[in-house]
Amino acid sequence: MINTYTSYQLITRDMAQSISRIEAQPIVSRETEYYRANIENVKSIEEFVADDRLFRYAMKAHGLDDMAYAKALMVKAMEEGVDDKDSFANKLTDKRYKDFVETFNFARYGEETTTFYSPTTGTVDKYLRQSLEEDAGARNEGVRLALYFERKAGSLKSFYEVLADPAMSQVVRTALGFPDELAQADIDKQAEMFKARIDLEDFKDPEKLNEFLKRFTALWEVENPSNNAQSSIAALFTQPAEFGISTDVLLTIAQMRK
Repeated sequence: MINTYTSYQLITRDMAQSISRIEAQPIVSRETEYYRANIENVKSIEEFVADDRLFRYAMKAHGLDDMAYAKALMVKAMEEGVDDKDSFANKLTDKRYKDFVETFNFARYGEETTTFYSPTTGTVDKYLRQSLEEDAGARNEGVRLALYFERKAGSLKSFYEVLADPAMSQVVRTALGFPDELAQADIDKQAEMFKARIDLEDFKDPEKLNEFLKRFTALWEVENPSNNAQSSIAALFTQPAEFGISTDVLLTIAQMRK
């Protein structure tokens, strides 16, 4: 079996080829073809959520596929938009919702919304990247975590964003050699411990980010050898299956420090 870092490197060495391989998979190909052919015909929020196939594709593209059932919540978020700082999407700690609403900004652009790059080609690109990460995770969850972190790390502005994301905090804890039990500690204490050892600006440097992920994958491999059956940590990438905002998210909002 190829180890975690080598698997990660094989994927990222030629990302375009890796994405093309995923796009050629029958299910991905069919769903992408349908999305491309139909998204520009959507002229309202109601039409968008009524086409379950389109809506689920878009939700998966933004990492929200587990919340595709919560259409009422997403309608509320899209109706309020993001221009008002007090809008529903802007109040959520989980920035995936704001990103989704910014992409499908019917509140601002109305019928023109689905003519722009982000809802069309941009969303397809995101869907393919999500599919790539899922495919990698089916064989090695450490590779999925590394790919996810590589995609998100450059936009981080505070360690509270890391702590609000279970997958990203798992990567940081592993790379720093911290036990999983640390996740139960006071959130401010965790932020201080991370800050003392990491400069978020380093993640904007591809070489420094690669070194960090090399350390993560090496330590992940020690705990999860590639030649053994790996336990799934897919729950790190999902929200609880309940309508509305989960208790964890509400607690995180209350604990976050500006």
